[in-house]
Amino acid sequence: MNPLYPEITPFHSFFLTTTSNHRVYVEQSGNPAGIPVIFLHGGPCSGTKPDHRRFFNPERYQIILMDQRGCGLSTPFGELQHNTTQDLIADMEQIRQQLGIQQWLLFGGSWGGSLALLYAQQYPQTVSAMILRGVFLARQADMDWFLHPDNGVSRIYPQRWQALRACLADTAENVLTRLCERVFGDNRALAEQAAQQWQAWGGQVALGNDFQYSEQPVSERDLLQVQMELHYAKQRYFINENQILENCGILQTIPTIIIHGQQDLTCPLEAGWRLHQALPQAEYVVLPNSGHIAKGEEMIDALVAATDKMALIL
Repeated sequence: MNPLYPEITPFHSFFLTTTSNHRVYVEQSGNPAGIPVIFLHGGPCSGTKPDHRRFFNPERYQIILMDQRGCGLSTPFGELQHNTTQDLIADMEQIRQQLGIQQWLLFGGSWGGSLALLYAQQYPQTVSAMILRGVFLARQADMDWFLHPDNGVSRIYPQRWQALRACLADTAENVLTRLCERVFGDNRALAEQAAQQWQAWGGQVALGNDFQYSEQPVSERDLLQVQMELHYAKQRYFINENQILENCGILQTIPTIIIHGQQDLTCPLEAGWRLHQALPQAEYVVLPNSGHIAKGEEMIDALVAATDKMALIL
C-alpha cells in the first residue's frame, strides 16, 4: 500500500487579488521546478488542509493549493457576493498565469472534481492531465439522491434524515428551499439548528458507521460554511443541467484517472461510471471498500499511485 508522502511546508504563499473584494489564498510546496499540480478541494467551502500536499511526491511535483473564494484562509470567509463557479474558474486561470505555468495537472475530489472538469472544458490547452475522485456531476439527479425524501439516500439513514426534516418543521418535498429559508433567515437560533442538522446529515452520509453526532453548538464559521454550500446548491452550481457530461468531448485527449469508492453514498458510483462512459480513454478505478472521503488505506493507495503514475508520463 502506498502511504501519504511525508509532511512538508510551503516554500511560497500569497493572496491572489481579484476584481472584487475577495483575496484567494494560494500556496506552493514541493519542487519549484517540478510538474505543476493544483489541488481543488470539495465542499464548496471545505478548504485545503496540510495533508492535501501529501498526495504528491515533493521531489517530482510543484504542489499548488488554493482555498476557493470565501473558504479556508481566503477572505472574507463565507462571502457569497461574486462567488460563483465562473469566478472560481477565473481565479484558477489567473493563478496559472501569475505563476507562469504553461500546463498543470488538475487533482480534485467531489466538488473539486466538478471544478476541475469545468475548468478543463473552458481551458483544455492548459491541462496536462486530471485525477478525479468521488465524481460529482452537479446534476438534478445528484441533488435528488441527497435530498429527496422518498427515493434517495434518505432511505438508508432514515433516522438522521428525520432529524433534519424535524428541525425544519418540513412537510414539503423541497427540503433545499426550506433549508435556505432557515439558514439565511433572521432567526439565529433556527438558523444554527438547521445548520447543525445539515452538517450532521452530510457527515452521516459521507462517513456511514464512523459518524458520531455531536451536540456542540454551531459556530459563526460553521454557519457561514453551510450558507456557502447551500448558496451553490440552490443555484445548481451555476451551470446548466448535465453540462459536465455534455462537454466531455473537449477532454478526450487529456490523460485522466477516475477513482471512485464502490461504497460512496454521497456521490454514488453511477456518476463515476457515467463520466467514464463520456471519457472512455480515462483509466477507471473502482475501490470496493472505500466511500466518499479521501481517507483509508485503499483510497490513499489509489490516489498516491495515480499521482506517481502521472509523474512518469508527464
